[in-house]
Amino acid sequence: MNMKCVYIYTIGCQMNVYDSEMFKKVLRPLGYIPTDEVEDADLVIVNTCTVRKKAEEKAFSFLGRMRALKKKNPELIVAIGGCVAQQEGAAILRRMPYVDLVFGTRAYARLAAMVKTFEYDRVPVVDVEMTMGVADEIPTPAMDAEVEVSRFVTIMRGCDNFCSYCIVPYVRGREESRDPDAIVQEVKELVARGAREVTLLGQNVNSYGKKEDLCDFPELLRRVSEVEGLERIRFATSHPKDLSPGLVEAYRDLPKLCNHIHLPVQSGSNAVLKKMNRKYTREDYMQRIDRLKEVRPDIALTSDMIVGFPGETDEDFAETLELVKAVGFSGIFAFKYSDRPNAPAVGYEGKVSEEDKSRRLASLLDLEKELSEKRNLSYAGTTVEVLVEGRKEVKGVLQWTGRSSCNRVVNFTEGDKASDANLVGKVVPVYIEVGLPHSLRGVLV
Repeated sequence: MNMKCVYIYTIGCQMNVYDSEMFKKVLRPLGYIPTDEVEDADLVIVNTCTVRKKAEEKAFSFLGRMRALKKKNPELIVAIGGCVAQQEGAAILRRMPYVDLVFGTRAYARLAAMVKTFEYDRVPVVDVEMTMGVADEIPTPAMDAEVEVSRFVTIMRGCDNFCSYCIVPYVRGREESRDPDAIVQEVKELVARGAREVTLLGQNVNSYGKKEDLCDFPELLRRVSEVEGLERIRFATSHPKDLSPGLVEAYRDLPKLCNHIHLPVQSGSNAVLKKMNRKYTREDYMQRIDRLKEVRPDIALTSDMIVGFPGETDEDFAETLELVKAVGFSGIFAFKYSDRPNAPAVGYEGKVSEEDKSRRLASLLDLEKELSEKRNLSYAGTTVEVLVEGRKEVKGVLQWTGRSSCNRVVNFTEGDKASDANLVGKVVPVYIEVGLPHSLRGVLV
């Protein structure tokens, strides 16, 4: 078999990263191996995100650059997958006729057949049918004998929440949960290949299993935690309205569950939350935070925020800043609101000016920076457990790098414990000497 090269450019969420690994696996039988150089590729795939306008523009910008590459190499196959492909479908071919394949969020199991067909007849293919269910998932994206220390595992797809600003239910479909035995088996296979941490993925992991009458999410966490050799479990994303007492108990009872939760609040204003259709109040959110802190007093909390939602006033935004301070988030992913196709908020009145959105975003990010730096400084003089992910040379000095249970990046040296031992995949104690704005620095204990 003649070996060919595939270059995959991934934009967006962790689920897209997981899906891109799936692309590699389904294309392997056709002779495609991954390359990091787009100029060497026989097949180029951009895996896209459309949650925000900027991500969509990024995808089309990348595709625009492929025009010259295609002209230089007419045999090159150019493909677009993911959420933008699902949203736009055949319109992409009309806009960019040098694109050959368009495949949606539920079509990657058919990707190999699409590529093979195109190689034969060179006729563009569009497949945005949402016919692939979770039962058709292709588990265990790892192809090599060894894998990275930390891996993603999708446990469900789609979303039933229909937040008024969000396009996800329209491009990823309705919620479907994978069989828990298949999930546990995938985790076991990843651990056997060297993974020591898994992040369980879904648009709303808290609703896992409800529609299919499977085990609930806390029970799934317990089953995954029983996998021998697995050191840590993370998950994303968790919807505040569905955060159950059982999940709080899992934080109390499961040592492998990392001391961190990403719980998107989006706004601190009840008026805005109602218009967003988030189905909880500011008070509901704070009650859930309090419950988590009762069982894990030092838990690291991160969140998503949208500024400039239609109708948001300065008073509403002030409530968001107050909530951020009250929770004490260790990190925030903040974005300016942008209209997305099909989302109800497109038709809402009271659109906020770009100037006001930019001003509010800057204020929020300044506060986030202040809180993050304060938390990092608090680690100085303490010892944290670090899952080692790799090693790098910085100014002539070899440093190990990894993450704490609280999801802080930690760079450290071995000090007087230097040896030839490979620490990758091991959990080691590190004394934190300095807390920096975006990471911690220390020495092996």
